[in-house]
Amino acid sequence: MHTVLYFYTGTGNSLWTAKKLASELGDAHLVPMTQADDGIVHSDAGCIGLIFPVHIWGLPHRVLGFVERLEPADSAYCFAVAVNAGQVAATLLQLEEVMKEKGHTLSSGFSLCMPSNYIPWGGAPPVEKQETLFGEAGRKIADIAGVIKKRSRQAPEKGPWWQNVLFSWFYRMSFPRVPGMDKSFRADAKCNGCGICEKICPARNISLEESRPVWQHRCEQCLACIQWCPQEAIQFGKGTETKKRYRHPDIKLADMLACVPREHQ
Repeated sequence: MHTVLYFYTGTGNSLWTAKKLASELGDAHLVPMTQADDGIVHSDAGCIGLIFPVHIWGLPHRVLGFVERLEPADSAYCFAVAVNAGQVAATLLQLEEVMKEKGHTLSSGFSLCMPSNYIPWGGAPPVEKQETLFGEAGRKIADIAGVIKKRSRQAPEKGPWWQNVLFSWFYRMSFPRVPGMDKSFRADAKCNGCGICEKICPARNISLEESRPVWQHRCEQCLACIQWCPQEAIQFGKGTETKKRYRHPDIKLADMLACVPREHQ
């Protein structure tokens, strides 16, 4: 039965996850959510997967909008993989509820721990730690593939109750402010006007003015701009100048640019 994996990625973790899972499943087709954002998304696939990062302990704006427009076949097996840095919280429960409100069923949902890309709270972890996480993630992806092949139905994975309550509250308070969080971005003197930040932004939130990036206040906080800048010229607030950037080592810039909205290509 054909599988479609819809994914959203900023620094490559979710794209790597989608590729690994597609390899395990053998019959999967990958589609970036950023290239399926025009109107209702009708899918006749027998199996649909949603692969995305957790943002502020919940669904990113992009993913929430995509799910609202997704119309899977009535008999489709729908699952999700929420990529996070160790605290999935109630993200998959949120997804389950959103799908239920649309009359759809989340058949299974999985949490996958990967290196954090949220540079305001810390730079890239040591390579040894990254490799450990990649190894553990690869083994879990194999297990997830086994569940999907059997079309097993199970409750979505979640964090401890206190995390679900506290972090869900924080998500609700923060969610409306996300588009304007780009006011903390700036380009320092290392910027050479290459334009990669403009090209890689999935929200089309960056424009170049006199060869300098300007943010347009529709940010999704994917952090692709700061993490993929080859000059490390983009900063977020006052504490990122000395922090090591993170992007998945197996994902290349060309892979990321192939995921942006068609208008950017």
